[in-house]
Amino acid sequence: VQLQASGGGLVQAGGSLRLSCVASGRTFSNNGMGWFRQAPGKEREFVAAIMWSGGSTSYSDFVKGRFTISRDRVKDTVYLQMNTLKSEDTAVYYCAAARGGYVAMREYEYAYWGQGTLVTVSS
Repeated sequence: VQLQASGGGLVQAGGSLRLSCVASGRTFSNNGMGWFRQAPGKEREFVAAIMWSGGSTSYSDFVKGRFTISRDRVKDTVYLQMNTLKSEDTAVYYCAAARGGYVAMREYEYAYWGQGTLVTVSS
């Protein structure tokens, strides 16, 4: 069972990136999915989450209005569209699959984690 995150890279402040997270080994189409991030020297923090149907989402205050989480249940893929990036968004971004189908915002609610993709925003 694997979650493969991709799409990270180097971008200038104000730019955009779209992260993708593809599941393999089993389907997560009925699970809530989320994105977390960990900046250098800091603890991992919640970024965004989406319920199994895509009908409900949640965002941390520091990305609300700039980031959008979405999913394609047929492709078993979750996306994080990141716009108006800031230097403080620099971090390793992790996708994760929740134990249930609801919107989950806490790490202990997640059972599977991807390897992370690095996003670097230059100012």
